[in-house]
Amino acid sequence: MTDLLGIPGSKADEAAPAAAPWKLLETRPVVPGLGRTICVANQKGGVAKTTTSVNLGAALALRGHRVLLVDVDPQSNATTGVGIDHRGVEISTYDLLIGAAPLDQVIRPTLVAGLDCAPASLDLAGAEIELAGALARERKLAEALVDAGRGYDLIFLDCPPSLGLLTINALAAAQDLIVPVQCEYYALEGLGQLMDTAERVRRSLNAQLRIAGLLLTMYDGRTKLSSQVANEVRNHFGRAVFDTVVPRSVRLSEAPSFGEPVVTLDPASRGAMSYRLLAAEVEQRYGLEVHVPPPPPRADARGASEADGAPPSRPRGAGGPGGRGYGTVAPEPDGLDESWPRPQPWSVVR
Repeated sequence: MTDLLGIPGSKADEAAPAAAPWKLLETRPVVPGLGRTICVANQKGGVAKTTTSVNLGAALALRGHRVLLVDVDPQSNATTGVGIDHRGVEISTYDLLIGAAPLDQVIRPTLVAGLDCAPASLDLAGAEIELAGALARERKLAEALVDAGRGYDLIFLDCPPSLGLLTINALAAAQDLIVPVQCEYYALEGLGQLMDTAERVRRSLNAQLRIAGLLLTMYDGRTKLSSQVANEVRNHFGRAVFDTVVPRSVRLSEAPSFGEPVVTLDPASRGAMSYRLLAAEVEQRYGLEVHVPPPPPRADARGASEADGAPPSRPRGAGGPGGRGYGTVAPEPDGLDESWPRPQPWSVVR
């Protein structure tokens, strides 16, 4: 982690030289009517990039904001995560990148009010090869999304687990970057490389790019490693790290099999609470207008609501929306509820 020292915004600022080249860590308010494009990226796989894109976008939509989720990953996990079967998608972000279709023809609504999706397809895997000889190939996505901010408050770009052309396109198209950091050692190793790539993109392709925050994910308080990684990241990046910590949760993992975000599948789960808290934190950081949503129903283990007349969480084993989800469920390991010692007001979500 010594290669990360000296980044403005970290606790090591005071020891950094005045001419330090890093200008990435900054959160700027969203100008009303212009929207903000946010890239969710990390070249390491399995750090909750797609989970964060889907659930943060859905949580913000439930809070009254207009959100667009753009799937730039050939695996199409964000697409299926909001209930769209990528096998039936005819016009996708592949067509957007190669200029075969405009954005309004690609966008599809989801079952979450206020959340739209530009789905991906397997064709996207060939986009890097087809764009290899194209002029200004790194800015194809930026050109396609030039007017997206007029219809949406926030646009989330879900990136593949690599630093290839698709991720570079997303970085060149975004104003902000959110970096999910898994609470594991390997996640720290790749963080410096991602920061260096983002800095190169800022210098050569997109002077507006900033890192708006680092999000600690898959936190497991039963292990000392999770606490050590979390402390290491906070010590280096300080206020740039989101206060919210996303726990390791079986419910988060099984939500995609139902074809919907965990914030609607089981609003009372720990994973849903963490992303609703993150949405409130993003609102505060970006200066967005706050629309306080009604409290979610509190459900017991059988999925029955405690509030009279309130809709219960989807019971375990139920199928996804429109029959898309497979409804795969798994037993939750013992001790998870007690392994999340973060001192946060989980019972009070603004």
